[in-house]
This record gives sequence, structure tokens and C-alpha cells, in this order.
Amino acid sequence: MSEPVAVDAGKIRFGALGAVVGFLVFVELTSGVIQGFYTPLLTDIARYFGVPDADVNWLEGGQAMVAAIVIPAFAKLGDMIGHRRMLLVSTAVTALASVLMPLTGNFWLFLVAWSLQGFYIVWLPLETALIYSRARSTGHPAALTRRAAGILVGSLEAGVIIAALAAGQLIEVLPLPYILWIPAVAVTACFFVILFGVKESPDLHGGRFDVVGLLLVAVALLAFTGGLFLLRVQGAASVTPWLVIVLGLLAFIPFVQWELRSPDPVVDVRMFVQPALWPVFLTAGLFGVSVLGAQAPLSTFARTDPTIYGYGLGTTSGQTSILIGAYVLTLAVGAVLLPVVTKFVTPRWALVGASAMVSVGYLLFLPFHDSYAQTLTNMVIAGLGSGALVAALPAAAASAAPLGQTGVATGLTNSVKTVGGAVASAVFGIALATHADGTAAQTAGSFSGYVTVWTVCGLTALAAAVALLFVPKTAFSDTAVA
Repeated sequence: MSEPVAVDAGKIRFGALGAVVGFLVFVELTSGVIQGFYTPLLTDIARYFGVPDADVNWLEGGQAMVAAIVIPAFAKLGDMIGHRRMLLVSTAVTALASVLMPLTGNFWLFLVAWSLQGFYIVWLPLETALIYSRARSTGHPAALTRRAAGILVGSLEAGVIIAALAAGQLIEVLPLPYILWIPAVAVTACFFVILFGVKESPDLHGGRFDVVGLLLVAVALLAFTGGLFLLRVQGAASVTPWLVIVLGLLAFIPFVQWELRSPDPVVDVRMFVQPALWPVFLTAGLFGVSVLGAQAPLSTFARTDPTIYGYGLGTTSGQTSILIGAYVLTLAVGAVLLPVVTKFVTPRWALVGASAMVSVGYLLFLPFHDSYAQTLTNMVIAGLGSGALVAALPAAAASAAPLGQTGVATGLTNSVKTVGGAVASAVFGIALATHADGTAAQTAGSFSGYVTVWTVCGLTALAAAVALLFVPKTAFSDTAVA
């Protein structure tokens, strides 16, 4: 029997849902501002507060710790009491943190505010769940959610590009504290856009919140991701990071046992064995390796001088920013093209194809990495697939989730992706600091480390494509929903 093709979302009108999507576009533009604005300023932030560049790593670690708690809690509360309501709460906290950042007088207070700004991490999962819930009445929730997710992710990446370019120019003419008010104003405006423009999900699950389950999963995730962060900072020779990682893994055992007994768990762990969902979660984790773990190594490889080290591109900061900008642009294009592709193939095959493109893009680095054109080509291929996956994974989880678990399912894709990125960041950091013969690398990362990055990213994406072949044929489509 031939595999049925998904409903053509291009022929389905958003209708009343269009206004909600329009307002959420502003939210994702703001998310892009947060994610893109600070990257060119990290060195300036370190200089302003008088801390070494290495201390900037704590900023990433702080937001990772917040994400470990926020995603499962807010995703579940969204299903229970309202996705819009939790979107408002997370935006309010993000706005408050953004306002505090330019007011802090020392680096560690800035770190606290920066970490709290990480509440934005739950925006896209909550938006996807909200759109899917509101689209149920149309009869085409899966197709409309994919289409909306593509638009939202395209807006996110556009915000990243605009913010990064603006920040790089503004830091040349304005003091750092003044510049930091720009994201604060954007997030504050975002709160009022949601308050007055977005309506609540019509289907709410209700129930009692599983506080014990949240505490257990928070401890496990905090310990595991914290251990990975310490591993990157202290190195593989240190015993402390390994002990923390093991404790984190062991902490998942009582969490799973508790959730299996709970009548209304904060995370329904049974979803991890459902035929349509386990490949999505596995893909999210494997995808996190490249989309979150490989971007810094790609940037540093481009800046490495081949006349000194024998590898790298020797690009200037401006040339590197063009390279990164092209990659981010292809992410947006890949996300927007997702609903177009699903006119011709099922969502399952769209996900398989996107994962395969990521795999091809990174594996091409192994033979082709000697020129700017080769690197740009590889990153464009990987970027198109990555953009499609960023949009497709939460939409796929929403369409395959049990009734009343939409927010939890979309949130889990972000949680698992974050864990995958944390693992990759630690592994890649160690690989780049070590030569193939085991000796320590100096200023530049080792070539064997870069080979490790490309190989791992390519093979994990290939594994994701294979895993998605086990998904039921009509999964993530409106045929499956019906």
C-alpha cells in the first residue's frame, strides 16, 4: 500500500488562527533578539565587568540550569491551566531579568539576571501547543501547526540576524549598559502583545500539579547538565564532574518510578515508548548535538589561521559573521520550506529528509574543509535541514501527543535537545583541547578535534534519520489525528 501524502497546508486558511500566529511572530522575533543580540557582545561584557573571557562560559551554564527546571514545569502547567497564561508568566520573568541586566553592578548579579532571562526557552513549545490546541476545531491541526511553526521559526532566525548585526554596530558608538536596554524594551513590549493579542487554548487538562515529580526531574537534570558543564570547564581528568554526572543519571531512576505511579505525572514517561513519539525525542536529542554543540567549533575553525596551524580558513571576524549569518538564514529558509515540502511527502519523510541533509552537510566537512566556499556550502546544506527540524520537531510532537499532553510533548523536544547539546558541548570541548596523540592543544583547537565534531554531528543526524523510519507511516499528519 502506498504511503498517504499529508494534507496540503497551503490550501488551508488560518482563519481566526491567523491573528494569533501574527502576534506570536512578534514573540519569536523577540526570542531571536535575545538569542542573537548578546553573542557579538560577550567579549565586551567580560571587559565591562572585568572578568576573564573564560568566565563567560558561566552565562551559558546558568541558562542551561534554568531551562532544566522551566521547561518541564511550564510545559505541564500550560496543559493544565493554559498555554497563554504560562507564556505570559515566562515573558514577565524574562522581561524583568532583561531590565535588571543593564542595572547590575557586578558580573555575578549579571549572571543571575542572565540566567533568569532563560525563561524564554519555553516560548516556542508553549506557542506550538497553543496553536495546535486552537487548530483542532479546523480539522487540520497537524498541517496548520507545521505551517505556523515554519513561520515562527523563520521569524526567530530573522530576529537573530537583525539583532546580531545591530548589536555589532551599536557597540561601536554606545556604552554597553545603554545597548542592553534594547532587548529589555523588546521583551517588555512582547508581554503586552501576548496580553492583548493572544487568546487562550480552548482545551485545558486541569488536574493537580506533580510537585514531587518536578523536584525529582529538576535534581536529575541539574546534576546531569551541571556535571557536563563542569566537565567542559575542569576537563576530563577531574573526578568531580564525573561524580556529578553519575549522580544525575542515578537520580532519573526514582523520578521514573514516581512518574509511573503518579495519576497525573509532570512528565508522562510512557510517551518515550510510544511508536510515534520515541523517534521524535531521540531525534531531538541527536539533533541537539549539531544545532547547539557545533556552532562554536565551526566559528573557531573558520578563524584558525592555516598558515600557522595547517588547517582552518583564516577568516576575519567580518567574514566569519557572514558565514554564520548565511547559516542562520538557511535555518529560516529550511523552516519556511517545511510546509511546502509536506505538500509532496508525508511529514515523516520530511523529517527523515531534513535529518539526512544535516548528516550530509557535516560529513561533507571530512573531505571538503579547505576553502571558504566549501565550508559555506556544507553549512548551507546542514542549515536547510536544521531549520526544517527546528520547526518540525515540536509540531510533530504536538500532533502525536496524547490528549491533554501537547505542551509536555513539545516541551520534551526542547528538554531532550538541550541535553543533547550539553553532552556535545562537553565532548567537543575535550576533543578540541586534545590532539590525536593525546597531547594538549594550544591556543587553537586541534584538527583531530574538528574531525571529531564533524563526524559525530554527521553520524548522529544519520542515526536520527534511521530512527524516524520506524515511525508509523501516517504519523504527524491529520490522517493520524483523525
